[in-house]
Amino acid sequence: MTEFQQADGVRDWRVLDAGASAWFEAPSMTAGAALVRRIAELSAATGLPDVDLRPGGVRVRIGPAGDLTRGDVELARSISAAAHELGLTADPAVLQVVRLVIDTADEQSLVSFWQNVLGYEPVGPDGLGDPSRRDPVLSFHRSGPRPLRDRIHVDVVRAPIAVEAARAAVGQEPFGAYGVALADADGNEVDVVPGDRLSKGPETADWQVLFGAMTYYSLDSPVQAGAFASAVAGLADDAGLPLMVDLRPDGVTIDGGKDQWEDGEGSATSRFLDLAARVQTAARDLGLSADLARGRFVQFGIDAVDVPAVRAFWASVLGYEYDPRAFVTDVYDPRRLSPVLFFQQMDASDTDRRQHRNRIHVDLFVPHDQAQTRIDAAVAAGGRIVTENARDRRTLVDPEGNEVDIIAFHQA
Repeated sequence: MTEFQQADGVRDWRVLDAGASAWFEAPSMTAGAALVRRIAELSAATGLPDVDLRPGGVRVRIGPAGDLTRGDVELARSISAAAHELGLTADPAVLQVVRLVIDTADEQSLVSFWQNVLGYEPVGPDGLGDPSRRDPVLSFHRSGPRPLRDRIHVDVVRAPIAVEAARAAVGQEPFGAYGVALADADGNEVDVVPGDRLSKGPETADWQVLFGAMTYYSLDSPVQAGAFASAVAGLADDAGLPLMVDLRPDGVTIDGGKDQWEDGEGSATSRFLDLAARVQTAARDLGLSADLARGRFVQFGIDAVDVPAVRAFWASVLGYEYDPRAFVTDVYDPRRLSPVLFFQQMDASDTDRRQHRNRIHVDLFVPHDQAQTRIDAAVAAGGRIVTENARDRRTLVDPEGNEVDIIAFHQA
């Protein structure tokens, strides 16, 4: 048990892979923004923690898991007290961290490749992470070579200039059906997709489309962050459109969510364009400047013969929902805090690849009191437990052998 977990007044919080986290339910973005402003006031002297504002609530993350301090405990207590004063209720069952793990015998080469294509930074002894801490961490484990193409792959969408730089850095010409794929030294594939402007008009010049429509602004202080979050929340609620507002000590990402900005035919809706323009005006009124190179979208794809069966497993183990559109296979986090997964049809005759053990798997960190619930849901959806490595880790496979490690942090 960590010192943080032993402390009084932090029962709203759980220690996961990325530090101590809490989720507070809120009936609207405006209600959630009221908590964001309180957090900004509480952290004015020490720096804003990671705060993710959603239409349904607020997630807060404090410190790295292995280095939580007394100050972190006090901040967690104060945030919980503020949330309760505002009538917001914590739901620890929501909390999870998704990480992608690659097995390799050539870690140095793979780290360099993935750092360039994702625009990530080193995290810990064997990982790479999004500088904005929005997209999943990528870890590398030493393993022997496996020659066949994996059934799990990655999509990343970045600004066109960042995509060109990534291609040049890895020294590859893109390939594949869409002409955007790159591969690391082991053959693991990633589609590196260039984004585009949201529209040609200057009123949305700060926005770009990276599967989701998003913008990023640098921030000077927690107080400025709180004020901007409140402004964006009010605009989103008035428009009746959901936005993701992810605040960090150095800046804020505003994200409309994958495909939520468009009309089904690839064009932005007039309602979203109006909202984006209003957000841009609010940002510039506060003296904020956009950084178009900072945005990024990451999702994971799984090739499957029986797409419905594999899709059902992953929706269950991750607590995801099905995208309602008939022509897509996405499953997504209903609070849009974790990455989208999608599924592609695989040829049933490709027997060798179907039986090949992937080099890539998912690590899922959940609160200790939620692990068995996730395991039971995954097994009920056709999964199977293959190893029980320790009391806090179980390895499961979906109906076609793709692996997920469920990792629980125990309170005692």
